[in-house]
Amino acid sequence: MAHEHAVCMMLVDGATRARDEKVLRRYAPRLEELAQRDDHRLCLAIAHRGWGVAHRLAGEHAEAEERLGKARELFQALEARWQVGRTFHEMAELDLARSDNAAAFDHFGRALAAFEALGAAPDAERTKRALAGIS
Repeated sequence: MAHEHAVCMMLVDGATRARDEKVLRRYAPRLEELAQRDDHRLCLAIAHRGWGVAHRLAGEHAEAEERLGKARELFQALEARWQVGRTFHEMAELDLARSDNAAAFDHFGRALAAFEALGAAPDAERTKRALAGIS
C-alpha cells in the first residue's frame, strides 16, 4: 500500500510536468507538510519545485525563485543529479517568464549538462529544443 507522501509526491511531480497550477496548489502543501514531519528531504525538494512552478504560473516570480532555489539546494545535497537538471530546467522557464533570456540560456545549459552526463536523452532533447528557441 502506498504511503500518503508517496502518492502526494507523484501527484505534485505529475502536476509540475503538466503545468497544472490547481493540482499543485492542492497537493504541494500536503506534500511539504508530510516531508517536514518525516524529515524526507527528497519529498521536500519535490514540494518546493512544485510550489516554484505554481508560483511561476501565477506570475509570482520572487516566490517561484525562492522555492526553486530551495529545491535545487536540496537536490544537490542529495546528489540527485537528474532532479537537479529538472530543477535547472524549471529555473530557465522562470527566467523566460521574466524575459531574462541570458539567465534562461545559462539554466538550460546547466540542465542539459546534467541530463547528458546521466544519458537522460529525452530530457536532453527537450532542453536542446528549449535552448534553440531562445532568441
